[in-house]
Amino acid sequence: MKVSLKWLSEYVDVPSDLKAFCDRLDLTGTGVEAVEKTGEAFDGVVVGYVETCEQHPDSDHMHVVSVNVGADEPVQIVCGAPNIAAGIKVPVATVGAVLPGDLKIKKSKLRGVASCGMCCSQRELGMGNNHDGIWVLPEDAVVGTPIAEYLKLSDTVLDLEITPNRPDCLSMAGMAREVGAMYRTDVAYPQGELVEDATATPTSGQVSIEIADASRCCRYTARVIRDVQVGPSPDWLAERVTAAGARSINNIVDVTNYILFLLGQPLHTFDFDKLAGADGMAHIIVRPAAEGEKLTTLDGEARELTPDMTVIATPDRAVALAGVMGGLDSEVTDGTTTVLLEAAAFNRAHTSRTSRNLGLISEASMRYERGVDDNPVALNADMAAALIAEVAGGTVCPGMVDVWLEKTEPVDLAFRVPRFCAMMGADIPRADVVDILERLGCQVSDTADADVLDVVAPTFRPDLEREIDLYEEVLRLWGMDRVPATLPGGRGRFGVRSELEHVMDTINKTMCASGLNETMTYSFAEPGDLDRLRMSAEGLGQPVELINPLNADQSVMRQSIVPGLLRSVAYNQSRGVKNVQLYEAGAVFFAHEGKKEPKERRRLAGVLAGAMGDAGWNAAPAPFDFFDGKGAVENLARELALPKLRFKALAADEAPHLQPGRAAAVLSGGVELGWVGELHPLAVDAFDADAPVVAFELDVEALARAARPARDYVDVPTFPAVSMDVAFVVDEGVTHERLVQCMTSAGGKLLEDVRLFDVYRDEARVGAGKKSMAYALTYRAADRTLTSEEVDKAHERLIKKVSAATGAEVRG
Repeated sequence: MKVSLKWLSEYVDVPSDLKAFCDRLDLTGTGVEAVEKTGEAFDGVVVGYVETCEQHPDSDHMHVVSVNVGADEPVQIVCGAPNIAAGIKVPVATVGAVLPGDLKIKKSKLRGVASCGMCCSQRELGMGNNHDGIWVLPEDAVVGTPIAEYLKLSDTVLDLEITPNRPDCLSMAGMAREVGAMYRTDVAYPQGELVEDATATPTSGQVSIEIADASRCCRYTARVIRDVQVGPSPDWLAERVTAAGARSINNIVDVTNYILFLLGQPLHTFDFDKLAGADGMAHIIVRPAAEGEKLTTLDGEARELTPDMTVIATPDRAVALAGVMGGLDSEVTDGTTTVLLEAAAFNRAHTSRTSRNLGLISEASMRYERGVDDNPVALNADMAAALIAEVAGGTVCPGMVDVWLEKTEPVDLAFRVPRFCAMMGADIPRADVVDILERLGCQVSDTADADVLDVVAPTFRPDLEREIDLYEEVLRLWGMDRVPATLPGGRGRFGVRSELEHVMDTINKTMCASGLNETMTYSFAEPGDLDRLRMSAEGLGQPVELINPLNADQSVMRQSIVPGLLRSVAYNQSRGVKNVQLYEAGAVFFAHEGKKEPKERRRLAGVLAGAMGDAGWNAAPAPFDFFDGKGAVENLARELALPKLRFKALAADEAPHLQPGRAAAVLSGGVELGWVGELHPLAVDAFDADAPVVAFELDVEALARAARPARDYVDVPTFPAVSMDVAFVVDEGVTHERLVQCMTSAGGKLLEDVRLFDVYRDEARVGAGKKSMAYALTYRAADRTLTSEEVDKAHERLIKKVSAATGAEVRG
């Protein structure tokens, strides 16, 4: 929300130290996102005096004028406005000025005549909607005065982040109350005096209201103002509306926006004559929209409605979307003479769904989504009606039609002062507690117990539901920074890290040591991410859909971390970063039919694209392949001491998202931990990244269960080892893993290590469909020096068992 300090200072004293004020707002929970000096937007725009005005020699509608702007010499400007004339004072944008809409004023030629500036209309300065001609200023305007100074536009506007639980702060009056409570100073709330025309027809004789469902609208009021003259707003009103971030349109619409920004009450004005039926009355019905019902909104868009949406209607058609936007065929125009003023309290949920489903986020819908108090609706409507009569010259018809089906009642709470001080860890005086609560709008009274206060929370604070909510309010305004730091009491209290936290610490250290950088991607995902990745959804459950997604591209919770990492790879590659190594440990989500709540699992995923380093003068780095990803997983397995780690080759139908022949499941014993491999080129291309990309994804909980934090101690060997080499000729289908399993089983306790050092294929020497795999074997006994006979016997037994199990032949 934009807050004009010039406007705010009319109701409460605003500190002169802007930085300290912004810091205090931040400390009390109202974030300051930006600070804007509004007068700076009109740099280079000054008051000018038109000395001469002559017809353009080559145009029948443009004039060449000489304008005194307070400089040494007048400037020549070509102007096409019909009301330009000598002897008037106008706003002049000099060369170098930048007008709203990023319009830069430059020296130019218009039909051969030089023009060094621009005479401006109200709309060109963003000060109104009048574009019929040049803005003629009063005669007392001093030539050369900056227009911001002359119009008193110099202001400081804060762009504040209002949390969803504080709808009361979405108004100038609410912010004045907040500032008054922050600095313990008095607030002068805006007042209005309504004068009704007793001779006019009462509103009840002109309007009837029917609310079909109280759960959609608990209160709806209507007033009628006759004989209005729609036109430009007075300067003070246009200034206020512009400072709040809206555009001045006309006096009627500006009043509704002014009340919205001032009091937080959304309003809407209808052209009464466009609603009136044959009997001369406007019959207003607040009802659900019919399925497929059409409404053209004020933005000119024809929209198809659903029953979940609430409309304001007459007996024959819908005329507005409740709480969101009015209809085009009932809007106030220049020809309107009678206005029907609506002030209501609509349901938060229905308004939120309507605005998001239709993509219509407005200032009104934003306030209704957070909650509009139904109690002051009539008072707010009275102030708006009085202001319309003042600026548009109308008369207010007697009475108001007010249908109030459900009233919000204030919450009565007990405030235990000693308990509050004990919980907050500070001795806050009772008088300060009472003062702060009363400045926030609460009614505070004593009870029979001197330690307990009776507090009635105001209805405009729906967040004050419990005693603890009052504690929070008092503490944040008294100052959390004033609470002394203390250690919690009690004996034997100490914190320890959980086993999962120890595992995560090891994971992070190992991934970084392996050359991967930690990142964090969105937990929200696109519905088609798994299809785009070519990953099977088997075992991943059903996607968890969001009720109110931020956008269509993030409407489900992710089932895999890899798509997010792939987008990060594509982002880096598109900006010239070719070597990308990332990992993330985060949650994935899945649902099951019949289950109320989705399940959440923690996964570790990584991607490697490009190479480990840049090319040097004497060598080019090898691009990442399957074995780099496998190596990162093996490093992690070593640090976690995972028992019986092995990699099982995956067929193309088992892992369609991975390259066939470059994909493996990761197992510890019989437990599957995840997968590793090169992503399929089609999957990589679907995310606009460049292949090859190596990836892995592991289940963190499974890693934690398999990890062995306490390792067995193995003494340094004191007896020598014996090394033997053997080469087996096997069929292509026999894997290295199978051979190692057979050798380890056959070698028994004496076989200490098995290392593959050569793979050889040659049809002439080893045969078609065959391969030779050479291994270096290490034999050692822990308690003695092995004899050659023992080693030979163990080696022969190993060869015999491997040959019998795999059909291998020993290559000579």
